[in-house]
Amino acid sequence: MLSHLRWTCAVSAVLFTSSLSFAAGPEPIPLWPNGAPGQDGTGEKDIPLVRIYPAGENATGTAVVILPGGGYGGLAMDHEGHQIAKWWNRLGVTGAVVTYRHGPKYQHPAPLQDAQRAIRHLRSHAEELKIDPNRIGVMGFSAGGHLASTVSTHFDAGEAASKDLVAQQSSRPDFAVLCYPVISMLDPQAHKGSRRNLLGENPSEELVKSLSNHLQVTKETPPTFVFHTAADPVVPVGNAIAYYQALVEHGVDAELHIYQKGRHGVGLAPNDPVLKSWPDRLADWLRTNNFLSGKKRVSVSGSVKFDGQPLRWGMISFVSRESDSFPTASTMVQSGKFTIAEKDGPVAGKYSISVHDMGTFAREPSIEDARTLTGDHSITGLVIEVREEVENNFDLDLRIE
Repeated sequence: MLSHLRWTCAVSAVLFTSSLSFAAGPEPIPLWPNGAPGQDGTGEKDIPLVRIYPAGENATGTAVVILPGGGYGGLAMDHEGHQIAKWWNRLGVTGAVVTYRHGPKYQHPAPLQDAQRAIRHLRSHAEELKIDPNRIGVMGFSAGGHLASTVSTHFDAGEAASKDLVAQQSSRPDFAVLCYPVISMLDPQAHKGSRRNLLGENPSEELVKSLSNHLQVTKETPPTFVFHTAADPVVPVGNAIAYYQALVEHGVDAELHIYQKGRHGVGLAPNDPVLKSWPDRLADWLRTNNFLSGKKRVSVSGSVKFDGQPLRWGMISFVSRESDSFPTASTMVQSGKFTIAEKDGPVAGKYSISVHDMGTFAREPSIEDARTLTGDHSITGLVIEVREEVENNFDLDLRIE
């Protein structure tokens, strides 16, 4: 018992010391130097801020506005803000963490105004920040996920006549990332604390529906990545499902990952052996959709033979030899032919090709196991150059070594 007590005291001392540590991250920038709309006071909760984390030497030109969660009653600035921005930096993406106004003092539309202003701020300072104004996304966690989905469904082109260069910019994000998000303000899926803090005790039915964002999706909603857990006891997973279904119904490119296990508010889940894989899936999605490259995608096509015969059934993949930020491209090979449309193709550059022979499409097995030619340059020399403004047609006659 004595050793247990000593251990507990030691942990308490560490926690106490940690609480006295200096604030981390870049210096905050006021989003409205002359005061935000509806601002009532000059305290720390009255002034919306943004902290910008530059991507550094490996910058891709992409940027993302990050909206921490907190039920619209607080902000989880560490595990859903600062730590997230540092993760984006490792991908070569500039992160911008927003300290937005929230309840109980500030209700809708104040949080939305702050989030929109952050996107406009990045666009108006794109040259200075060395980012592409057409590759600025938004990411939110929990109630911050609701705010990110609100930004994604309630945007405008800016005020062209305004003397404020920031206000002139569009507030539409180019992509969105929603992590265990609040989406609906309608029962039974609503997170009641977020609804109360955002809309008050007795909001009108019209207001509730207008901020139930699965009902507000259109074909103009930006491509979206959604992550949630089925075991979330705070925000029902039905929120994520409803939003994803709406995206699909409106033809918006989207990807949904639901993990069976996992609590609410996990952030990057760094010590969960399974859940910590979700950021890798996000990175894959970003590359797949070419959000980490400013290059134009191109179409590719061609033919594939193994030992002089058309490959009956298999796959072909293109992997960049120049940058991890470039998208990969792959498709099925049928009867020796393949085509990848521009929308899903690679960008211009040098690529290693991997061809996978999966056998025949017949009643009887024809090969012992699938056969792969990796395209590794040091072994096969199977490297090609994809170019813009030309017909990228490749005829491959391969041999199994």
